[in-house]
Amino acid sequence: MATKTCDILFINARLATMTPGGEPYGVADADALTLTGDRISGIGQAEEFSVNAANIIDLEGRWITPGLIDCHTHLVHAGNRAQEFEMGLNGASYEEIAAAGGGILSTVKATRDASESELAAESQPRLQAMIKAGVTTVEIKSGYGLDLETEMKMLEVAKQLGEINPVRVQKTFLGAHALPEEFAGNSDGYMAKVIHEMLPTIHALGLIDAIDAFCEKIAFSEEQVRQLFKAADRLGLPIKLHAEQLSNQNGAELAAHFRALSADHLEYIDEKGVKEMAKSGTVAVILPGAFYYLRETRKPPIELFREYRVPMALATDCNPGSSPTTNPQLMMNMAAILFRMTPEEALAGFTRNGAAALGLSSEIGTLEVGKRADLAIWDIDHPSELTQAIGSNPLYSRYYGGQS
Repeated sequence: MATKTCDILFINARLATMTPGGEPYGVADADALTLTGDRISGIGQAEEFSVNAANIIDLEGRWITPGLIDCHTHLVHAGNRAQEFEMGLNGASYEEIAAAGGGILSTVKATRDASESELAAESQPRLQAMIKAGVTTVEIKSGYGLDLETEMKMLEVAKQLGEINPVRVQKTFLGAHALPEEFAGNSDGYMAKVIHEMLPTIHALGLIDAIDAFCEKIAFSEEQVRQLFKAADRLGLPIKLHAEQLSNQNGAELAAHFRALSADHLEYIDEKGVKEMAKSGTVAVILPGAFYYLRETRKPPIELFREYRVPMALATDCNPGSSPTTNPQLMMNMAAILFRMTPEEALAGFTRNGAAALGLSSEIGTLEVGKRADLAIWDIDHPSELTQAIGSNPLYSRYYGGQS
């Protein structure tokens, strides 16, 4: 048999390719994987490949998976809300915390007040923690500015973080996250500002990979979000949506109508919404961190998603107010314990389905020849350990675009 050349050859490896339809976890009948440039160039038996001995890496039975994909975060923000967390545990109501300057608007104030460099400095450690946990792609939303200047600043920082770190950053404009104080009682006026001023300006600067909104009683109505999505559609922007987190506002159906990449949270989605997501190929992004932190009781309908074959992604929802975590493994464990997702579903949520939720399935999310060489290598005996061990981090090494 003719040998094949490559840049890096991993031997004595176990491969969880996460490709669907075959063995659990897409386990490959192979003990070697090769990288050429920034691509996976071969999967097979070690003797099939030829490479300089200096570039042979013996993994001694460790597992390779696709690099983890965190497809829903609010990672860029200033300040924290630990004091509010303590106030709540000491008996303060949401209204009392808000009256004391807390809640989402406290993060908005801190983010508006921070300089671009200060905002980057605060956000960098959060991103570094994700990288150390095996994340190779992360989505970062704006939404703590709620004015043009600060939304631009957040997205610029997200762009910079992707340029200075070995990680792909997908930037999502979430100007329709909440109603700023200066538009109190005028949500139509604020949405008009988002649609006619903020969106076109930020899009023209090339700072947006997708658009998102919060469709909820405490945020924006279905009709308001529909007008935003029409504007995004005219610009050719992919769509995502915070939907059905606290009540059923038919947001998931709206997202499906616009063939959204994902609808996220979904605790209150009904069967009709699930059916529409299945028809459109919209991914369900499950966020157990926020469910846990807010002590919610209504669980997302995992069985319905399975029945209608709606792909389920997982994400940290990293944010200061309802999911202050950067730990994908903890989210996998929560998804299993709180929602009864299987370990395989959990890992698919942070790989194959996370890629689909960002529109990147052709590039990342599975180990396949020709795909980008974004890998996580784990010091584990079986992939289920990534979900079973609470908040573990058995990462042995990580490759982004073929570079460790």
